[in-house]
Amino acid sequence: MKGFYYLLLLPTFGFSQNTLSIQVNNVQSTNGKVNVAVYDSDESFLSFDHVLKTDSVAANEGSVVLSIPDLPAGEYALAVFHDENDNGKLDTNWLGIPKEKVAFSKGKMKTFGPPKFRECTFTMSTDHEIHIDL
Repeated sequence: MKGFYYLLLLPTFGFSQNTLSIQVNNVQSTNGKVNVAVYDSDESFLSFDHVLKTDSVAANEGSVVLSIPDLPAGEYALAVFHDENDNGKLDTNWLGIPKEKVAFSKGKMKTFGPPKFRECTFTMSTDHEIHIDL
């Protein structure tokens, strides 16, 4: 009977969940919110319909901290934006260029668009902390 209890515990050890802490720096004002989106594949990257997890926090001049719990070990990429007018979306001009501050984990905005998923990825195997500058 003792072996039966060990079998029940096995799945929890193989699929441990981790917490990602994100410190976003260079927030310019207290207006609106700072939003983060977590992606786990190239196909889903920067697609609003295929975000793995999201979080937002009230903007604070200087820096803010967000926390994403329950992430399994794996590769992830983040997109962050400061929704200053708090309308729930990233505002862009007629060319599609963001009017609000945008940042990514590792990758930088390019002249002709955002970075690719691979340029932004980081690996999580335990709780992880990342700093991103807007």
